[in-house]
Amino acid sequence: MKLAGRAAVVTGSSRGVGRNVALAFANEGADVLINYSSSEGSALEVVEAIRKLGRKSVAVKADVVIKSEVENLMDTAKKEFGRLDIVVNNAGFTRPAMLTKMTEEQWDAVVDAHLKGPFLCIQAASKYFQEQNYGKVINVSSVAGLVGTVGQANYSAAKGGILSFTKSVAREMARYNVCANVISLGIVETDMTAKIRHDEKLKEIYMNRILMKRFGTADDISPAFVFLASSESDYITGQVLCVDGGYGMV
Repeated sequence: MKLAGRAAVVTGSSRGVGRNVALAFANEGADVLINYSSSEGSALEVVEAIRKLGRKSVAVKADVVIKSEVENLMDTAKKEFGRLDIVVNNAGFTRPAMLTKMTEEQWDAVVDAHLKGPFLCIQAASKYFQEQNYGKVINVSSVAGLVGTVGQANYSAAKGGILSFTKSVAREMARYNVCANVISLGIVETDMTAKIRHDEKLKEIYMNRILMKRFGTADDISPAFVFLASSESDYITGQVLCVDGGYGMV
């Protein structure tokens, strides 16, 4: 198993991409803390699935933009698992609007979730990484952060910002044997992308941009997360891995 003996925190892991990543980590031997903001029932289902795999798991409610809750998230992982090796910053949401109509609340909420959240999570985890002289940070970005998206200036800005933020983390944390990388996703089959996948007009638009001519699945994206969380990537840091079917090339 590639992650045997490791412990991970995956934010926003009660459903969607985060859920898939958490289960993939557990399948590879990791103990995993499941973070949620509102979907407690879904989070507990993931916890149960992980425990059935023979790994430790616990669900913790936390808003990733609130410092005290983030610190409790990382402290709980250390207390429950005895260590903290991997942090995946996945939590987030969208508040779409055209630039001329976007409110400050829409801008602030999305930028905070996707940019401030990872900052607080890495900051809170860093003390444990430094103590054990080891750590893996995987920040989740999007093709929107590479090429922009109409009606999502807030989301695109945050996802673009996470690229340079991760490079700074990589430079600062390398002395502690911490690798920090980004996985940039395209259109993955989750609740968040339901409208794009089911609206025939939108589906056609996006299919014309995806070189592989299909949306991503859990099986498409999970191996990339496992790779960057494992010892196989110990000499890779500050990099962006695009798992988007070629969307980001267009």
